[in-house]
This record gives sequence, C-alpha cells and structure tokens, in this order.
Amino acid sequence: MNRLLHITQLIGKRACREQVEAFRSRFGEYVEVTPELCASVAAVFDWAWAARNLLSPPALAEYQRVRAAARAEYQRVRAPAVAEYERVKAAARAEYARVRAPAYAEYERVRAPAYAGYDRVEAPAWAEYERAKAAAWAEYARAKAAAWDEYERVTAVARAKYDHTRARAFGEAYNSPSQIEVVS
Repeated sequence: MNRLLHITQLIGKRACREQVEAFRSRFGEYVEVTPELCASVAAVFDWAWAARNLLSPPALAEYQRVRAAARAEYQRVRAPAVAEYERVKAAARAEYARVRAPAYAEYERVRAPAYAGYDRVEAPAWAEYERAKAAAWAEYARAKAAAWDEYERVTAVARAKYDHTRARAFGEAYNSPSQIEVVS
C-alpha cells in the first residue's frame, strides 16, 4: 500500500515556498506517493531535500544507495561531454586571442606616436580594434554555444535518467517498510 504525503508535512519540515506551491498546484493538499508519480515529476521537486527531510534513516540509506549509482552513471556520461565542451571552448578562446592580439598591437602602434592628436587619431584605430575584437568574440561565442548545445544534447538523456531514477528511488523509499516517518 502506498503512503500519502500531506502538504502539512512539507510545511512542517520547512520546505521552501516554491516547493510547497509546486506541490499544491499539482496535487492539492495531499497525494498518494508512488515511484511512478515521483518519476513523472522528477524535474520539478528537490528530491535531495525530500529524502533528507521525509525519509527514515533506513529508507534514506536505500535512497542514497540508488541515487549514488544513478549519479555515477550520469557522471560517466557527463565527463566526456564536459571535456569536449572545455576543449572546444579553449580552442575558440585561443583563436579569439590570436585574432585579437594583432588588432590590439596595431591599435597601440597607431596610438602611441599620435598621442598629441589623441582624439583625432585614436578613435578610428580603436574602432578597428573593436570591430576585429567583436568579430573574434562573436566567433568564440558561437563556438562555445555550439559546444554547450552539444554538451546539453549528449547529457540530456543521462540527466533525465538520473532525475527519473532518483525520483523513483524516493517514491520507493517513501513507501518502503523501513519508512516510519510520522505524518507531521
């Protein structure tokens, strides 16, 4: 038999206002907790908080065991995606620095001897530097965004699986025989 979770339990355990409102808007005053229900709202609720505050020590230990395995799998998928993102970002940043350096050197070359006529000479050189820098920065930002999009694509399924697994683990732990939390 599945246990009920009452909104008063969340309030009594000092859940944040956003989580209480998310609960109320989805379930009203109470809900029958099932692993399937928890998995269906995996990305909505703070499962770490729920586990720490609503599970008995034995149920929490089981939740943490399942969560750790899911986290390890998520990290296994995430690590190469992060490494690739950082590699692309570093290469793009290096290219930006490579393009920026001569533009800045030229700006300084033109600016130094013309200091007496600073306003007249400096403005066009600075504008050229800014143009070159902006183009290089835009390319860096494009490469970085593309790398981040790829990272998100590569890790999305693993993240969703991780969220789903830990939410489901909470639902199972909440209904386990070792869960003896008294309704507040």
